[in-house]
Amino acid sequence: MALTPRNTPDERPRTNRPTPPSAAQANEAIRAFVDARAGQDWSSVESAAYEVLLIEWAAATRGVTGDIIEAA
Repeated sequence: MALTPRNTPDERPRTNRPTPPSAAQANEAIRAFVDARAGQDWSSVESAAYEVLLIEWAAATRGVTGDIIEAA
């Protein structure tokens, strides 16, 4: 019986994590979200969704070391 490695370099386990948005994509999502609700009161769910978009934007604007590399 021959032993074979579980994962060869080309067959590394893959994760199914979505690719985070770029700062520009996150900024555009924020603008679209706010524009779609212009002049309306936001529900608590909408406010929470907005906070998530802000967190995604903030994460996208940080470099590897955590420094901000661009502003919206």
